[in-house]
Amino acid sequence: MSKDLEERVGILHGGGGAYMHKFIKEHILPSFRSRRKFVEIPLKLLADSSVIEEIAFTTDSYTVKPIFFPGGDIGSLSVSGTVNDLAVIGSEPLAISCALVIEEGFPMSKLDKILKSMDEAAEKAGVEIITGDTKVIQRGKLDELIINTAGIGKRSRFLDENLKLVSRNGRSLKSRWLDFRNIRPGDKIIISGPIGEHAIAIMAARGELGLEISGIKSDAAPLNGLMSRVLEVGGVVAAKDPTRGGVASLLNEWSEATGIGIIIHEEKIPVSDEVQTASDILGIDPLELANEGKVVLAVTAEMAEEVLNALRSDPLGRRAEIVGEFTKEFDGVVVKTEIGGLRYLPMPIGDPVPRIC
Repeated sequence: MSKDLEERVGILHGGGGAYMHKFIKEHILPSFRSRRKFVEIPLKLLADSSVIEEIAFTTDSYTVKPIFFPGGDIGSLSVSGTVNDLAVIGSEPLAISCALVIEEGFPMSKLDKILKSMDEAAEKAGVEIITGDTKVIQRGKLDELIINTAGIGKRSRFLDENLKLVSRNGRSLKSRWLDFRNIRPGDKIIISGPIGEHAIAIMAARGELGLEISGIKSDAAPLNGLMSRVLEVGGVVAAKDPTRGGVASLLNEWSEATGIGIIIHEEKIPVSDEVQTASDILGIDPLELANEGKVVLAVTAEMAEEVLNALRSDPLGRRAEIVGEFTKEFDGVVVKTEIGGLRYLPMPIGDPVPRIC
């Protein structure tokens, strides 16, 4: 890390990769003490949501640029992202807040469109927007608009039965929620659909690709319905949506946190032709690209095919694939290439596309 990045906050500190994780562990986590022993998913685990007294809680801020992009806008993105953070730990999202920080002079017509988009996403997810805040910053002191959303959820009605299926062969559980602490060697890894679509859609909207890619749009969508479907089937151990830093960051987080290696089969990774083409031209690994409507699941080997079938029965999971498994054979994350070779997949330094969400 450069001396400047050691002394000042930089873009990479918010990019979802190695710099951000180091920043959080060295500066943010040591600053906050845990005072309540009954927090089931504490801050130090860096999960998508925390849980206290059976209530799941999360918060996120959205600075995406541009604020309108193929497949959505900052409004739909903020609702979907918060709903997804609640859903992937095994909760049913109930309500979210909406805090707006707006640049002076921002067009009312654009704001109305974004607020309508938020309401439509909330309707789709079945959640209520119940509280909020509004601040206006002087012209030129803010880039258009920032949205913060926080959300709460209750324990999914399917979660207990799901975890019973996980533990039916005498397997012990360290958490009552979907949690990497429950992962064991042999568990399968499933991705719910083609990766990298959100990142490439944002880059295309910015005009950064230097080429026309037709048909590409963000995958941003609320995943709570999809998560309920797979929990009803059972056998899901952990789940996470691969946002900043993409699948590569997520898998490295899981491997580091569990001390268990991961092997991924390259030919099984779902990637659309459009994303693959753009990635090849730009020299970017699709595994490092952000997603806003995909989930990565850790599932017991016995239930993996049933969970895969459940995913594929939903429009949001139609192209789901079992892409790999947890193993003691390797340290870290290893990709088995289509020609049979092996390559390590490191933690990304940061997201290759800043202001992605």
